[in-house]
Amino acid sequence: MAALAPLSSRALYEEVAELLRERIFRQELKPGSWIDELKLAEEYGISRTPLREALKVLATEGLVTMKLRRGAYVTEVSERDLAEVYHLLALLESDAASVAAQRASPQQMRELQDLHQGLAAAASDREEFFRINEAFHRKLLAVADNRWREQMVNDLRKVMKLNRHHSLLKTGRIAESLAEHEAIMQALQQRNAAAAAERMQEHFRNGLQAAG
Repeated sequence: MAALAPLSSRALYEEVAELLRERIFRQELKPGSWIDELKLAEEYGISRTPLREALKVLATEGLVTMKLRRGAYVTEVSERDLAEVYHLLALLESDAASVAAQRASPQQMRELQDLHQGLAAAASDREEFFRINEAFHRKLLAVADNRWREQMVNDLRKVMKLNRHHSLLKTGRIAESLAEHEAIMQALQQRNAAAAAERMQEHFRNGLQAAG
């Protein structure tokens, strides 16, 4: 990979963190693997200082684990980690669904419906399905409009992405997930806050079972 160029006003370590984050999500840097700081610094044409700052950022996000006198490793997600992440996401996103059912404007509801329809159209393309699914959940959080909840969910979803491909490998899981989204969308359109929250909880419960 070519050396980094100063393309924006972002701090160099933030740009490096984003590059490493994407490599982790693509599993070019695999869970449990040691991160060779010297090699990466040479690859990016930078000193080890911004690289180490980038690794600290990823460590706070849970994507990297720092081990005393051993360096940085890509985080391995245990069954307990997954269960805890899904539990918190279910709580936070079900609350967001409840709020959105009550507060979404007609325009916002149409935008959610458009994303849902895009999800159905992408059922045969797993990567596109992931992308639209994430956009739907982000939109729902934006409609609920609580920046602290959004921040927590964003951090938790980064950890979930370490295991994201496993969640849809189960035969029939994409179809099941789509049906769950349909139930969520119906509850939202009916302005049924309790049903929207319950359907979202169910969605995450089933997602955890598929990811295990």
